[in-house]
Amino acid sequence: MGEKTRRTSLIRGDHRQQEEEEEGDVVEIVTTTGDCDVVDPGHFTSESTQILIGEIMGCNRDLENIQKNINDVQKKMKNIFDVLGRV
Repeated sequence: MGEKTRRTSLIRGDHRQQEEEEEGDVVEIVTTTGDCDVVDPGHFTSESTQILIGEIMGCNRDLENIQKNINDVQKKMKNIFDVLGRV
């Protein structure tokens, strides 16, 4: 505790550095299996739990946006097929 750490995001592809380092507990990533980060639960704090919940909510929002984009593309494809079917 009280150890200087540089917090890094668990979201893949988000490599922004924080402007200044913060003091806080370390969340130790033990290993990575496929696309799933495995975290040692003994290192969880209330703050780290809130961070992970925020990460999950962000991922959920991203998935909803992807689903909306898929639906939009499917509608466009259906319209194209309808037009081609009339030709």
